[in-house]
Amino acid sequence: MKPDKLRVVVAEDSPTARRLLVEILRADPGIEVVGEARDGVEAVELTRRLRPHLVTMDIQMPNMDGLEATSRIMTEVPTPVVVVSTLVERDIQTAMAALRAGALAVLQKLVGPHAPDFESESRRLCDTVKAMAEVKVVRHWPSREPSAPLSLPAHAHRKRASVLTIAASTGGPAALHRILSELPASFPLPILVVQHIALGFARGLASWLDSVCPLEVKVAEDGEPLRHGAVYIAPDDRHLGLRASDRVELSSAAPVGGFRPSGTFLFRSALNVFGSNVAAAVLTGMGQDGLDGLREVHEAGGWVMAQDEATCVVYGMPAVAVAAGIADEVLPLERFSSRFRELAGLVADPQ
Repeated sequence: MKPDKLRVVVAEDSPTARRLLVEILRADPGIEVVGEARDGVEAVELTRRLRPHLVTMDIQMPNMDGLEATSRIMTEVPTPVVVVSTLVERDIQTAMAALRAGALAVLQKLVGPHAPDFESESRRLCDTVKAMAEVKVVRHWPSREPSAPLSLPAHAHRKRASVLTIAASTGGPAALHRILSELPASFPLPILVVQHIALGFARGLASWLDSVCPLEVKVAEDGEPLRHGAVYIAPDDRHLGLRASDRVELSSAAPVGGFRPSGTFLFRSALNVFGSNVAAAVLTGMGQDGLDGLREVHEAGGWVMAQDEATCVVYGMPAVAVAAGIADEVLPLERFSSRFRELAGLVADPQ
């Protein structure tokens, strides 16, 4: 039985920003703020003592910052964490690292009631808190076990790709980090990514991934040529696709299934250019963005991969692809990089 209200701890060092955030959350009848932390140390202690359903986490705080606090919470008392941060470059980089440490989402810090989009952003904050509070987080340990050897279906070894396309949502930044950090700088295929993330954070995501991965990772630019070994991230509020001349296409066309950028738009566009040589992967995330595009890739003879339930933060987008019978492979997160290398011809076929 669900509790009457979601119990939230707010971690924010600025008294003004903390008061605003608390007032917004308390205005929602489904949310109760049960604790207020002035730094990361208090955030960890309150989470341990009060056992809230969710913690909102500032990044730059005294004594212990939001990254360290998130890491401690996910190790000691796993609890959904939503980062509420400013768009200062330093904060964005740390916020991305917090996502890797286990935070579920990143939102811009609200300016105040005088802002023109205050009402919509307040609703977005409350809606995100409610949605993320439902996620069953798992304990994050400082180190990880090495990847198990990849065992592929026999017919998979015959498949080669000319382009890799990926769609992800909740939990996606950390999943992308895991996959891309294990690919060599000489990787011979372009990779295009639609990652659902709050407005203003796409560039920070690309910058963070570029700093921690061997591959070049960048925000896609309209008309730029595809290059092997480059990773193109969809920019804020633009569809990412391809033109017939193997160049990037950005579009302001209507959202697809409520999303812009959309995984379905990306998969369809890549299919129009590369046909059956498209490899499409759907990673952790809520909803069913990408489903229609994945179905078309599958029916055209391309290759569709879905992340398995055990390694997803949210088993939504991959689940609908698996249920529809269009996933050629269902893989744990740690096996995607090996599979990508095989699709790129970097792994010899078995005799």
